[in-house]
Amino acid sequence: MTFNEYSQYDGLGLAQLVREKQVTPSELLETAIERSERFNPQLNAVVLKLYDQAKADIERGLPTGPFHGVPLLIKDLGADYQGTPTSIGSRYMQNIVAKEDSETVKRLRASGVAIFGKTNLPEWGLRAVSTEPELFGACHNPWNLERSTGGSSGGSAAAVAARIVPIAQGGDGGGSIRMPSAFCGLFGLKPTRGRTALGLGKVEYWEGLNVDHALTISVRDSAAMLDVLRGPFRGAPYFPPPPERPYLDDVETEPGQLRIGFSAHPQFGQSMSAESQAALEDAIQLLRELGHEVEEVSFDIDWATLRRDFLRVIAAHVANDVDRAMQVIGRPPRTDEIENGTWALVLVGRSMSAPDYLKAVETVKGSAVQVAAMMEPYDLLLTPTVPHPPMKLGLPELTAAEEAQLSLVVALRAGGVLKMLGTVDEVADRIFDGSGLTPLFNATGQPAMSVPLYWTDDNLPMGVQFVGHYADETTLIRLAGQLERARPWADRIPPGYE
Repeated sequence: MTFNEYSQYDGLGLAQLVREKQVTPSELLETAIERSERFNPQLNAVVLKLYDQAKADIERGLPTGPFHGVPLLIKDLGADYQGTPTSIGSRYMQNIVAKEDSETVKRLRASGVAIFGKTNLPEWGLRAVSTEPELFGACHNPWNLERSTGGSSGGSAAAVAARIVPIAQGGDGGGSIRMPSAFCGLFGLKPTRGRTALGLGKVEYWEGLNVDHALTISVRDSAAMLDVLRGPFRGAPYFPPPPERPYLDDVETEPGQLRIGFSAHPQFGQSMSAESQAALEDAIQLLRELGHEVEEVSFDIDWATLRRDFLRVIAAHVANDVDRAMQVIGRPPRTDEIENGTWALVLVGRSMSAPDYLKAVETVKGSAVQVAAMMEPYDLLLTPTVPHPPMKLGLPELTAAEEAQLSLVVALRAGGVLKMLGTVDEVADRIFDGSGLTPLFNATGQPAMSVPLYWTDDNLPMGVQFVGHYADETTLIRLAGQLERARPWADRIPPGYE
C-alpha cells in the first residue's frame, strides 16, 4: 500500500483489505509509522511510540475482530496499556507504568487493532479548548499549525485529521471528543453515560461525566467501534439498555422525518462567534432540505451555578486523583511537577466540605431532569459544537495578574483563598466561555455527536452538535449516516496530509 492510498480508507475499509489479502497488518503498520514519523514533528500528536509492541502483537497474531490489522492510537489518559506509562500529560505521573490493560484497551485489542502509540493531551485532560501541556508541548492543528486542536483528546484528533490513523481512542468529560472533532473536521460521538467501559480502572469517573469512545473519519467506524466498546463491565454501577441491533447496522438506515430543536445560545458559555452561528444556520438549512422539522428551543437553567458546580465536581476528583497517585509514587508532588491550573483545582477540591460537594453533584446531575423535560417534544437537539473557530495556540486562559495570584496561592497551598476571592467562579466562567456548548450533556449523561458539516472562509472546520435522548445513540447514528451521504467529508483532508 502506498503512502497516499492509505489516507483514502477508513478503519473498516483497511480491515476489509486485510481480509481480502490485498495488504497485511504489517504493511498497514509500517505505513502508519511512516506517516507518523513524517507528520508528527510538526503536529506533536503522538507522545509515546509503541512501535515495537505493535510489531510484536502482529507477529504473535492479532485477534480476528472487525478492525483486524488496523493501526490505532490511544489517548495518554486512562487507557492503560500493560507495561507502558500513562502520564496523563503530567510531570508528576509520567513514570507510573500500567500493571495491566484497562477494560477499554482489552476491548480495543480484542477488535484486532494494532496499538502503536499514545497521543497528546492537556494535563489531567483539563482543557477542552486546547492541548498544550507543559510536559509535552502544544499539539498543532493540521488545518493550520498555529491553531489549537481543542482538547482534551487533541492529539488523537490531530492524528486522525492528518490520516496517521483512521481512528484514535479518546474520552469525553466535558467535550473532549466533540470539541477536537469539531476543530479538526472529524466525526466525534460521546456515548450515553455508562455505555462503554472506563479506561481508568474505575467504575465511575467525575461522577459519571466522563465516557470513553473514539474520534473517526467515518460514521461507520464510530458505530462499529461503539459496538466494540459498549456493554457492562465488571463492577459497573449502572449501564443503559442495549441497542436492538448492532450500531453499525444503523449507519445506512434512514432516520425518517425527525423533529429537532435547535439553540443558538452558548449555554455554558457567554459568547458566540459569527462563524459558529453560520455553522448552525448551515446545518439547519441542510436538515430542512432533508425533510426534517427544525425549530428553536430555550433552556431554563441557572448556567452560572451549573458552571461553578461542574468545576467543583471536577476539582474534588482531581484532588482525589493526586492523593491516590501519592500512594503509588510514595511522595507528594513538588510544585513544579503539576501545572498551576491543575494545582488550583487540587486545592479547591481539598478545601471543599462534604456537604458542598454533594450540593455540587446535585446541581450537575439535576440538570438532566430539566433537559429531559425540555427535550420531550423532540427527537434530537442541535447546537454548535464550539462557540468559535480553532483558537490560536499560546493564548493564556488567565490574565498576568490572575496568574500571579494563582501562583501565590499554589505556593502557599491556600485553596480556601481561591474560594474567598471568587476565583473559582471566575475561572469557571473563563473556561466554559471557550467550551460552552458541550459540558451540559456530560452532566445529563445523554449521547451527543459533533458532525463536520462546515468550514470557515479560512478553511477551518467548525462542527455542529446533535444530542439524543438518554440511551438513544441509534437515532444519532442514523442521522449522521444520512448527513454523511448528503454532504460527504472524508475527502476533506488538510492540505499536505493527503
